[in-house]
Amino acid sequence: MFTRSAIFEGKIHDGREDEFFRLVEERLLPVWKRMPNAQAVRVMRKIDSDADSPDIAMVKEIDYPTMEAVEEALASPVRVEGRAITDEMMHMFDGRFYHVVYNRITPK
Repeated sequence: MFTRSAIFEGKIHDGREDEFFRLVEERLLPVWKRMPNAQAVRVMRKIDSDADSPDIAMVKEIDYPTMEAVEEALASPVRVEGRAITDEMMHMFDGRFYHVVYNRITPK
């Protein structure tokens, strides 16, 4: 099992938190669920963290069965569709997002 995460490091503009997460829920989540080979999609909103940790606003994870499935999803037009919405969302966010792919080493 491979999980591709998007880590949103930074801060949502004051007063726009609800709008930011509404866009994620209503527009991005349906696109992420349509990614080719996606087995599960999770979106986590930060509630608390260690005092010295980076400011992470949100993490998105999509599980795929193989690394080849991840690569197929990355080449998909569905990804381009999601990226356009993400670019729109970033107008409410000061920071960056980046991706990490994990290989699960513990059993389910």
